[in-house]
Amino acid sequence: MPKKEKIQEMFDGIAPSYDRLNHIMSLNVDKLWRRFALKEIVDGTPQQILDVACGTGDSTISIAKAAGSGSRVTGVDISEGMMALVMEKAAHEGVHDRIRLKVADGENLPFQEGVFHRVTCAFGIRNFEHKEKGLEEFLRVLKPGGKVVILELSVPQNKTIRWFYDLYFMHILPWIGGMVSGNKEAYKYLPASVHAFPSPMQFCRMMDQAGFRRVRHKSFTLGMCRMYVGEKKYICTI
Repeated sequence: MPKKEKIQEMFDGIAPSYDRLNHIMSLNVDKLWRRFALKEIVDGTPQQILDVACGTGDSTISIAKAAGSGSRVTGVDISEGMMALVMEKAAHEGVHDRIRLKVADGENLPFQEGVFHRVTCAFGIRNFEHKEKGLEEFLRVLKPGGKVVILELSVPQNKTIRWFYDLYFMHILPWIGGMVSGNKEAYKYLPASVHAFPSPMQFCRMMDQAGFRRVRHKSFTLGMCRMYVGEKKYICTI
């Protein structure tokens, strides 16, 4: 089975317990990381925003609540099982009318060029089979002057902190995840995918090579999470 189909099947399987496990295992710090990202995503004006690999919609809903009047947030994901939970949560938060969903592959986005003011991806790009292709697609669907904001888990660089990090994420987390979700292999994959992700400098270089300008990144919580930001250049006409 191709990697993409395996990822889709895995996330479909853990969807019912995904939110609860995410918040338990991060001690709700993931909510703080999303709030930092919101400052880069919303600007108070009517915006068209694309949330790639939206999963169960935590980021999608947060963006919809914070975005200016007249904004629309589009969430895409390859896992129908994950997205099945989004609209129920959005209705509970009173923002279901500001969100639309589409089953789609982040490496082949079904949108025209230059549609969105912002493209964001929270904790999903590490699962892309071809990350370079995904970044090129993010750039393609952005309007000139638009911005991409990517949150991704990261491995701490401090050796002592990393020892405890590896103990928890490589050994304790799979056990907890397996007990709650019934799928220990999925929670072995998740930390392994973080370790396999490019270093911050490598990923910034990938963004630069994809065509983004003013690429930068910021570290959160001792390096456990990083935010990557890049912009699409304006096209000057005379």
